[in-house]
Amino acid sequence: MKTQNTQVIPVRISHPHALFIAQAAMIAAIYVVLTFLANAFGLANYAIQVRFSEALTILPFFTPAAIPGLFVGCLLSNILTGCMPLDVIFGSLATLIGACGTYMLRKYKWLAPLPPIVANTIIVPYVLAYVYKFEGSIPYFMLTVGIGEIISCGVLGMILFFSLKKYANKIFKV
Repeated sequence: MKTQNTQVIPVRISHPHALFIAQAAMIAAIYVVLTFLANAFGLANYAIQVRFSEALTILPFFTPAAIPGLFVGCLLSNILTGCMPLDVIFGSLATLIGACGTYMLRKYKWLAPLPPIVANTIIVPYVLAYVYKFEGSIPYFMLTVGIGEIISCGVLGMILFFSLKKYANKIFKV
């Protein structure tokens, strides 16, 4: 049997709206995949959360397309992992608020991971306490969620940031 040589043809998206939509869709898809990975290890939901996908909240530093991408990715992840409706709404809004904050702080790279950490640390504990009725206090949940967000957004997010920084012009058309 004869095999064919196949060539990879690069795809160039020249229209700015198409590029924006493509970037947002890719970010949403990657967010979902990374959340499923964290969920497989029991880290995506519950009082102690380290969603690997939250590292992507650094992406609004590079492109505004990350804002809807992260929101849609979080929304889909929360639905697909079986979260309660109020968690789907408020958890996704926390990610949206964090992504908008990261975009607004894009001039200060060291502050960029702070908005998603703060938004999730404030919002998610109330979801855990009142929606899921987990045993524990709001301050305890703020501590556990906050530590998970520091690991996801602060540590993993900054590792992602420095990995992407030198290729940002090629990846995001900055």
